[in-house]
Amino acid sequence: MTRQVSFEFFPPRTERGRANLVRTATTLAAFSPAFYSVTYGAGGSTRDRTFAAVAALRAAGLETAPHLSWGRSDGEDVLALVNAYLELDVSRLVVLRGDAPSGTGQGVARHGAEELVRLLRTRLKAPLTLHVAAYPEVHPQAASASIDIDFLKRKVDAGADGCITQYFYNADGYFHFRDRCWTRGMDVPIVPGVMPITNRDRLLRFSDKAGADVPRWIRQRLDELDGDDAGLLAFGTDVVAALCDRLLAGGAPGLHFYTLNEGPPIVALARRLGLQNKTARAR
Repeated sequence: MTRQVSFEFFPPRTERGRANLVRTATTLAAFSPAFYSVTYGAGGSTRDRTFAAVAALRAAGLETAPHLSWGRSDGEDVLALVNAYLELDVSRLVVLRGDAPSGTGQGVARHGAEELVRLLRTRLKAPLTLHVAAYPEVHPQAASASIDIDFLKRKVDAGADGCITQYFYNADGYFHFRDRCWTRGMDVPIVPGVMPITNRDRLLRFSDKAGADVPRWIRQRLDELDGDDAGLLAFGTDVVAALCDRLLAGGAPGLHFYTLNEGPPIVALARRLGLQNKTARAR
């Protein structure tokens, strides 16, 4: 069974940071990723930096999938940005509703990802592959799990080619979610998002904000390992590798790694999973 992997980055602030990002991506190329995605800040706040990071990765010959949301843009502005990506030979996009800019409040009107997928499919003739977000543990703003799946179904019906999930640490939750999507007629790949465990405080902060559950036994072990960086990394690699093995054994179509722009933990995890090409070696 082919294991398709992809890696997600956030856009650096400086040219030096972009150079480091390209070096990290080149190292991860040993694992034959289908693409590298680059995030798009709340309200499009990193639009220029995202474009610069994508351009740097494309210049290195790496398949890249920019994140795209409405932000503060109208349809024509979004289309102009996508056309600029097309000029870089970008063939994939990760299409999201996107978060509201900090300080704007929850009442700010935002278009959804479904509308953005429809806009791209209606107005562009380029054969773009479009990925959308999915939430096995339910989006934190969804009224219910069923309504959340309704939202995902509309994105798929609008023309999404596949889904990338929020990260999680409960494989059963993913399989239950995937099966419910299948019963709703969603036959696109639903790729699990994977967050390595490398920093206790950051993980818990991200998870609380995103509505991703960190099981109590993991939280307790992280507390016990507070201050033991090597022990935490070893524990995190064991936990996440076991999760990935179970996901792949259960039929997950691939893995999407949230790298946080850190190469070594991802290399260690990918090697543990046996993802490395026999003809290539990660530095």
